[in-house]
Amino acid sequence: MKTLMLGNEAIARGAWEAGVRVATAYPGTPSTEVTEYIAQYKEIDAEWSVNEKVALEVAIGASVAGARAVCTMKHVGLNVAMDPLLSISYPGVNAGLVVVVADDPGQHSSQNEQDTRYFGMAGKLPVLEPSDSRECRDFMIRAFEISEEFDTPVIVRTTTRVAHAYGLLEPGGRMDVPLREYDSRFGKYMVAPAFSRRRRVVAEERLGKLREFAETTDLNIYENGSSDTCIITGSIAYQYCREVMPNAGFCKLGLSYPLPERKLKDFCGQHKKVFVVEELEPIFEQHLKALGVPVIGKAKVPVIGELSTEIVRKGLTDTAPEPVSTPFENLPVRPPVLCPGCHHRGPFYVMKKLKLKVAGDIGCYTLTASPPLSIMDTAICMGAGIGMAFGMQKARGKDFAGKSIAVIGDSTFWHSGMTGLVDIVYNRGITTVVILDNSITAMTGHQENPSSGRTLNGESAPALSFADFAKSIGIKHVREVDAFNLKELETVMREELAREEPSVIITKRTCILHPCAVRHFPLKVNPDLCKSCMKCLSIGCPAISFDGDKVKIDQVLCVGCELCAGICPFHAIEKQPRPGGGPA
Repeated sequence: MKTLMLGNEAIARGAWEAGVRVATAYPGTPSTEVTEYIAQYKEIDAEWSVNEKVALEVAIGASVAGARAVCTMKHVGLNVAMDPLLSISYPGVNAGLVVVVADDPGQHSSQNEQDTRYFGMAGKLPVLEPSDSRECRDFMIRAFEISEEFDTPVIVRTTTRVAHAYGLLEPGGRMDVPLREYDSRFGKYMVAPAFSRRRRVVAEERLGKLREFAETTDLNIYENGSSDTCIITGSIAYQYCREVMPNAGFCKLGLSYPLPERKLKDFCGQHKKVFVVEELEPIFEQHLKALGVPVIGKAKVPVIGELSTEIVRKGLTDTAPEPVSTPFENLPVRPPVLCPGCHHRGPFYVMKKLKLKVAGDIGCYTLTASPPLSIMDTAICMGAGIGMAFGMQKARGKDFAGKSIAVIGDSTFWHSGMTGLVDIVYNRGITTVVILDNSITAMTGHQENPSSGRTLNGESAPALSFADFAKSIGIKHVREVDAFNLKELETVMREELAREEPSVIITKRTCILHPCAVRHFPLKVNPDLCKSCMKCLSIGCPAISFDGDKVKIDQVLCVGCELCAGICPFHAIEKQPRPGGGPA
């Protein structure tokens, strides 16, 4: 019976059907749901790892020990995992090892648009690209077969649209894949030069076999159309092209690396005009041109951003779609904002008041770079804020250290902030670091992390302490503060910034969207006391607005956090009794 499945759900289903025993990941859109769906299968031991590097290392260990394993991440997470990925490329695998990487064309939730196909080329690893949910399931199964047949890790590359689109597929049963014997072959998994030099030869031989496999595999589909035009494409771009030019010939590359060079040259030679349509980088195009095949690619289809049917139609046919009027055309722009009652609002309000230079990080709090807070100066990659703040101190001296601060979230700190903090201590820095502890990995949808006290499967786990960690590496001044206590926050920040040694401030308040968060009855504005100074608007709470005369508080959005009441100089923002009495 066919079932409608999200692409990420289908990937999880494929992993289960393929007999996977171990699944590891660090959450990151658009890949997060894969591991959340995998966790629903009791036969698979699934975990949120502390970061992508550790996730892949755990999966590699499971493979060497004989269990099929999958590791999932978004494209920038692959940067973190590149060391183990490229290092395991030469040794190969025991049981099947698949790395699922979700790219984000259009940068819907990412800091860049990097193309994972390049990393397959760098590692000499096969890359599979499904174009819909059915292929997501099917390609996962095939990926494990290829991994074991060719003794190699396999990358399955998806994109935002493939990951988050629904499609029909017919689910199958779970394969009975026995646990393989532990692989203890002398030197196979040793990358010391004496061993690795020999494995380099093996890797090249394997790549040669994969090239021959590419010429015959049914992962690549060749379809002759009724016109003299053909299109070389893959992934979601294939769906767009089929809609725009249904009569063209098609080569849909499900195995995007290595490419079937002989088959492609022969197929292209049968057509007068050859288009290459691929999302992001011109990898297919450059390869075909290097083979002497005249193709048209990025001259017609942009290298920047996510493709669509409209973009492909305009590029390949020089025609624009018929304009369609919608009731949403004139809606105002609504940029993302911190939620009402967000943990982050208080600390950043105080930083702005103190006019600090803020080296930030990746998380919900990145939104504080935008008005009205406009306080975060940098956000480069996971964990970078701490090292960058220290670098700023090195460049500009002690005075600058007293006017600057590093900010990082709880999950991001465990992911890659720990080493930066150790570096500050070791190299005698005086940087102050703020750890925003809102009890969960909020930005990607409330996944657990090492300080939340629960595992991916909801089981109880040790809740690691930021304060204990900081003290254990030699930081003497560690302060914990309620993120909504503005007066104490300001006092503590002033005191710690004045020190000539490193310090850590841990701001604590549960994410307001967490089921355990405490919500209070909405506040109200007393119009007789409000002077329309609009100072309350400076915290950027979406529950507060100004109607041209007085400030108003939306009773649906307000969660009663009282931050606005704490900064109103005229005490115009008040608690109100609950209907029927009782405390607010």
